[in-house]
Amino acid sequence: MPLAERIERLFHQKTSSYGPEYLDAVAELKDGLNRGVIRAAEPVEDSEKTEDSESSGWRVNSWVKMGILLGFRIGVIENMSADHGRFPFFDKNTFPLKKIVMESGARIVPGGSSIRDGCYLGKGVTCMPPMYINVGAYVGDGTMIDSHALVGSCAQVGQRVHLSAASQLGGVLEPVGALPVIIEDDVLIGGNCGIYEGTVVKRRAVIGAGTILTGSTPVYDLVRGQVLRREGDAPLVIPPGAVVVPGSRAVTSEQGKAWNLSLYTPVIVKYRDAKTDQSIRLEDLLR
Repeated sequence: MPLAERIERLFHQKTSSYGPEYLDAVAELKDGLNRGVIRAAEPVEDSEKTEDSESSGWRVNSWVKMGILLGFRIGVIENMSADHGRFPFFDKNTFPLKKIVMESGARIVPGGSSIRDGCYLGKGVTCMPPMYINVGAYVGDGTMIDSHALVGSCAQVGQRVHLSAASQLGGVLEPVGALPVIIEDDVLIGGNCGIYEGTVVKRRAVIGAGTILTGSTPVYDLVRGQVLRREGDAPLVIPPGAVVVPGSRAVTSEQGKAWNLSLYTPVIVKYRDAKTDQSIRLEDLLR
C-alpha cells in the first residue's frame, strides 16, 4: 500500500496502542521529508492546476500533514538533553533534532539554532544563530535564514531566499487541508516581518522590514490600483516582484474619523526593478 494511503488509514484509526506499522510509516515519511522528495505542499504545472491551486500555483498534500500529526500522537516524551544534561531538552521521541552531515552543504553557524527532524535543507543553506526550522519545512538551495528567524511547520521556502533577522514564517499544520506559508525563489524578507495563515509570496518579491502579511489583511497595490484579498479558502497571494512595505489606511467610521484613527495595512509601492536589485545586491556576498 502506498505511504499516503497507509498514513491516512492510520491517522483516522481510533486506538490507544501504536504498533510497528505506525512507527514505520512516520519514519518513512520523515525520511522523504528530510530528502525533499516528499513535501507538505508542492508547485503544480499549468496543465495540472485545479480551481483550488489556480491563484497560488501550489497544491497542499494533506496526507503529509496527517503523517506529521500522527508522529506527534504516537510519540512519547524523551530526555534529549545535551552536554550531559547541562542543556535540558524534553520532547517527543518521534521528532528529535535533524541529523545533518558535512556533505549536505548546509552552513550551520554555532550559537543555539535548532532544526527538527523531518525537514529539508538544500545545498548552501546558511543558518545564522539562533534560528529555528520546524518539522515539514522545505528550504531551497542557497537560502539564508538569519538570526532569531523562524521557519514554521510545513512552510515552503524557495531558492536564494533571504529570511532576515527576527522574521517569522508561521506554521500551518491544521487544518490538514490548509495551504502552508509559501515563499518562492529569490524573495527578500526584511527584518521583523511576519508571514502567516498560508500566505503565498511569489518569486522575486521584496517584503520590507516590519511588514505583516495574514489572510485577513488586505494588501493595497498602489501601482496597479487594486486591493488584494483572500478569497474563500484561497490564500493571500503577493504578486511576483512586488515590493511590499508597512502602511496605514484611515478608519472611515464616524468615531474613527473623530478620533483620527488609522489601521495597519501592507502596501505595494512598486515592482522590482534594477534599482531594487542594486539595493539588495549585498545579500549575495553573505551566502
